[in-house]
Amino acid sequence: MPPALSPDDNARTRVLLTVDTELTIRTEEQPGDWIDGYARSYEAAGVGVPYQLRVLAQYALKACFFVDPMPACLYGIEPIKRMVDPILSAGQEVQLHLHPRWYGPRDGILVGEYELNSYDLNKQREMITKARELLMEAGVPEPCAFRAGSYAANDDTLRVLAELGFRFDSSHNGSEHPWPSSIDLPREQITPVEYLGVTEVPVTLIGDGPQTRHLQVCAVSLGELEAAIRHAGAARLPVVNIVSHSFELANRTGTAPNRVHVRRFEALCEFLSTCRDRFPTVFFSDLDEVELDVRSDMLPNSALRRFGRMVEQIWSNQVAERGA
Repeated sequence: MPPALSPDDNARTRVLLTVDTELTIRTEEQPGDWIDGYARSYEAAGVGVPYQLRVLAQYALKACFFVDPMPACLYGIEPIKRMVDPILSAGQEVQLHLHPRWYGPRDGILVGEYELNSYDLNKQREMITKARELLMEAGVPEPCAFRAGSYAANDDTLRVLAELGFRFDSSHNGSEHPWPSSIDLPREQITPVEYLGVTEVPVTLIGDGPQTRHLQVCAVSLGELEAAIRHAGAARLPVVNIVSHSFELANRTGTAPNRVHVRRFEALCEFLSTCRDRFPTVFFSDLDEVELDVRSDMLPNSALRRFGRMVEQIWSNQVAERGA
């Protein structure tokens, strides 16, 4: 079980390690057997969720797994229970994720839109309500936080979440704004803010040339991850929000580990363990007293760090993706 926060942790920069956890399918027209999707997306060549839980336990870190329960609309609740049981048994947090394409399958074929914000407020309310019911049916305590699949939330999404009693949303991603991440907040917003009745906890961004890049384990280098966390501490930002996925430590086909991504994840966990006094990992349920309205001050662009990432990406794409 990860350690609880001490009373003075409010003065520290907290780190949210978030893992979007979902079933994948090969084609929308032929979703197939959930066992195949479960193996590729949850177990993911031996470096999926069970492996990630072991590494988190090794370093006594907390993580939040945003689990999408909507495949239960097609397959029943069993695959969702198999996803959440190990996470809860490991003492980690489960919150609500939602990909609407699973909603309302007809004759075994998925018919939904890919993005939640393609729907009006009433339809979003219907789907979020159903997703929460399914997640709780699978054995998860009532969720307090939400992240839309593909970050595809808008202001109506937050209105629904507030109405349903959610305290947090984590869908705002400035590097994907204004689409599919379309909440009406500034693109550069990376600190928690009260908005439309919920606390929005954006995904953390860093400068990337003239653009920005969000902190996703497979999309930034270890040097960028560590620099962003240290920068947040120096700038007294209340939260760093890092994204990963249940399947992203494997190669794109889910047949072998991506050694670059695996080493990066393990090194990040080791770094956070070493620096836990300054950068404690937390759950969303630990954020009730999180400081709001702090100026968003992202890590500036660095040509040297970008070059290091490009070198890692070349190695990842040419070697690690092939399982070498």
